[in-house]
Amino acid sequence: MTAPTPLIAGNWKMNGLADALGEARRVAAGLSGTAARVAICPSATLIQRMSAALAGSAVMVGGQDCRAEISGAYTGDVSAEMLADAGANLVILGHSERRAGYGEADELVAAKVVAALRADLEPIVCVGETLAQREAGEALSVVTGQVRGSLPAALAGKAFSVAYEPVWAIGTGLTPTTPQIEEMHRAIRATLSEMFGAAADTAAILYGGSVKPSNAAEILHAAEVGGALVGGASLKAEDFLGIIGAI
Repeated sequence: MTAPTPLIAGNWKMNGLADALGEARRVAAGLSGTAARVAICPSATLIQRMSAALAGSAVMVGGQDCRAEISGAYTGDVSAEMLADAGANLVILGHSERRAGYGEADELVAAKVVAALRADLEPIVCVGETLAQREAGEALSVVTGQVRGSLPAALAGKAFSVAYEPVWAIGTGLTPTTPQIEEMHRAIRATLSEMFGAAADTAAILYGGSVKPSNAAEILHAAEVGGALVGGASLKAEDFLGIIGAI
């Protein structure tokens, strides 16, 4: 099995105006000797400017969502082609905030993944269980079901990653135990192998949910953890670099 190249991706969510580009530049300037790929996913309004600001650096730029269609009468939406045109290399899809707040089902996430591939964007597909599902003993079945439903066959042989984000840990300061993280990541790896065979061996499985410099080393060195999808801690270069340095 070929070990996946680690990926540390920052999800800025609905944060950041033009002056926040300085933080992205500081991340680029502070990278030194890391074995990980690094990406920042800002709001759509900053993608083009961040891509220009980081040109020539090792930091990739990504979007936070995309529409499945190429174009059309979809007021307020952004297509994968528009993200790529603005300079994006990757796109986050199926984040729990999209699934819960906008009712996105696995089938829609899978359609967006196909759109991302159409635009030559690398998808980061998010999966994760709620606290109620974990307490009911359903965490493994829920998450592996999301993997099967959200990752289309078109991903075979393509670059992609899966981000496991337990919904109850996002922005709460709570994190699963290391054994819980390893159990879930192993289950996701087994599911990917069932779906794609050896072609999925290079897909990184990221952990997300209250990742910060103080817990990054323990999380990133757990079995089958191939990086992190970082929320609030990615907004400050010092914190984000601390997480990257823990890989």
